[in-house]
Amino acid sequence: MSGYDLIVVGLGAAGSATLYQAARRGARVLGLDRHHPPHDQGSSHGETRITRQGIGEGLEYVPLALRAHELWREIEAETGDTLMRAVGGLTISQPGLGAVHHGKHDFLERTVEAARAFGVAHEVLTAAEVRARWPRFRLGDHEQAYFEPGAGVLYPERCVVAQLTLAGRLGAKIRAGEPALAIEPIAGGVRVTTAAGSYEATRAVVCAGAWTAGLLGGPWAETLSLYRQSLHWFEPADPAAFAPELCPVFIWMHGAGEGDWFYGFPHEAEFGGVKIASEQFATATPDPEILDRTATRDEAMALHARHVAGRIEGLPAHWLRSTACVYTLAPESRFLVGPDPGRESVMVVSACSGHGFKHSAAIGEAVAGWSLTGEAPAALAPFAP
Repeated sequence: MSGYDLIVVGLGAAGSATLYQAARRGARVLGLDRHHPPHDQGSSHGETRITRQGIGEGLEYVPLALRAHELWREIEAETGDTLMRAVGGLTISQPGLGAVHHGKHDFLERTVEAARAFGVAHEVLTAAEVRARWPRFRLGDHEQAYFEPGAGVLYPERCVVAQLTLAGRLGAKIRAGEPALAIEPIAGGVRVTTAAGSYEATRAVVCAGAWTAGLLGGPWAETLSLYRQSLHWFEPADPAAFAPELCPVFIWMHGAGEGDWFYGFPHEAEFGGVKIASEQFATATPDPEILDRTATRDEAMALHARHVAGRIEGLPAHWLRSTACVYTLAPESRFLVGPDPGRESVMVVSACSGHGFKHSAAIGEAVAGWSLTGEAPAALAPFAP
C-alpha cells in the first residue's frame, strides 16, 4: 500500500530503537511522539539506568540483555557518544530470605542462576569481601552479594537521541509533539490518526508506554497499570569516594517484602549527586495526564531513612533534587511484546514493567524485524500478549 512500511507510535526507549532498526533495514518509517523526545513525561529519563546481564527476573530475559549490550556498543561506534559505562554491578540480599524484586522471589539466587546458565562473568561475594572491596557498603554479616563486572550505567536520554539521530540519517520521518489519537486496521494495513492528520502503513508498532491503554482500549485498559515512581539525588560527603571507578551500581534487598529494597548509582560530576531510588506499587495512577511528575524533599528524606541510613557510609541525607517517572506495569511485572489481539497489523511493545530500558535496543531490533518480515523471533516468544 502507499504511505509507510511502518509507523512507530512513541519514541522513548523501545520506540526509538524500533524506528532506528527499521530504518536500518531500509524501510519507509514514520515515528510519532506526543512530546519531544527525549522528554521527562514517560519512563525514559532520569539521566541513568542500571544495565546487567544476569537477569533475576527470568532466564528468558537474558538473551535480550546480551544482545542489547552488543547493540549499545555498535551505536556508540556509529555516533561517537558514550551510552553505556561498565562500572560493575552489585545485587545484595540475604541468602534464603526470599527477597522479592520485580515480582520474583529469591531474586539473588535467580540472578546467580541466570549468570551461570548463560556464562555471564560474575562473582558471589561474602559480606566481608564486599566491605573490603567497597568500604562504603555496610553489609551485615548475614548478607551476600552477586557482582557482575560488565554491569553498569546506561544514559537513557543519550540512548534515545542517538537512535533517533541515526534513524533520521537513514531516512526515517519523525513528527514530535503530535499525539496519536486512534489506530485502525484498513485494507492492507493500518491507519494512524493524530492531532494533525492521518497516516497509513503496512504495520504500526505501539511503544506508547503509559498512553498505550488509552490509545488501544479493550483488554489493554484492564491489563496495564500505571505507578508513579520517584528518583532522588543526595550529596555525598566525599564525591570522589563515589566515583564510577570506585562505586558500582547496586540493587540492595534488605528485607523479604516487595518494597524492602533500593538501588543506586555512582556519583558523576556531569549530573551531580548520588542517585538513589526504590519502587512503589501500592498506589496506581489512572491516567498519565494527571500524574504528579514532581517529587519532594519529604519523599527523599523518607527514602533515605528507610533504605540508605546505616547501609551506605558517607552518603548523608543531604538532599539535592528529586523527580518522578511512571512505570507501565503488566501482570507479574513481565514484558508484553507482540501483535495486538484482534489487530494483527498492530504490534504492541508495552509494558516493560519498569525494567525494560537495558533490553530496549534488542527489543527494538527484534520488533522491527518481526514487523517488516512477519517472522516472529524466538527471543520474543515468552512475552506474547
